[in-house]
Amino acid sequence: MTTRVAAVVGVGPGLGACVARRFAREGYAVALLARGEEALRAVQEDIAKEGGSAAVIPADAGDEASMAEAFAKVRTDVGAPEVLVYNAGAFVVSGILELAPATFTSAWRANCLGGFLAAREVLPAMLEQGRGTLLFSGATASLRGSARFAGVAVGKFGLRALAQSLAREVGPRGIHVAHVVIDAVIDTPRVREAMPGREPSTLLSPEALAETYWQLHLQPPSVWTQELDVRPAVEKF
Repeated sequence: MTTRVAAVVGVGPGLGACVARRFAREGYAVALLARGEEALRAVQEDIAKEGGSAAVIPADAGDEASMAEAFAKVRTDVGAPEVLVYNAGAFVVSGILELAPATFTSAWRANCLGGFLAAREVLPAMLEQGRGTLLFSGATASLRGSARFAGVAVGKFGLRALAQSLAREVGPRGIHVAHVVIDAVIDTPRVREAMPGREPSTLLSPEALAETYWQLHLQPPSVWTQELDVRPAVEKF
């Protein structure tokens, strides 16, 4: 029996880790990609404890050579992914005059270019099989460029456009492409440390969001979602 493979780009202690664990619980071999190898090892160990399989593959999402090398290793060591979750990103808050061009470019690479690079790596095998799922993590900034958020919004706008273009191009060929607008703060240890008085009901559960990603993957072609927005019930929008 051929092992099903899911690649998660941008695996940290929040959503990325929860998505990886969710797919692993369904029998997927999960390729864990991010720059920090130590954080990836922790997720790998958690998955192994639950009886799952995961491979640690360090990669810089915004670097073409790094992504090509990483996905070559994914295909060799794990297999060709039938699922890609692009969850990498860079959060930069700065006024235009204080935002260095190098910082702006680096954020765009993580927030947008990396999604393009990852999609190019997995699509050939998906198109050959006539099936696959591409899931992209967006943000409030995917829809609205707020003051001091140009460093985030430009890349997130671009990622959303990429998902739309991909859906129209490869959707008719059996590839489900969905973009998730995460319109809230995700509950992570770092967020709890930074906001110790924040009510849990105002934060988005990463486990619940991971379940949403899984359900998007399960959708039959007759009811594919291209874009989904999520937020806690108390979040204003």
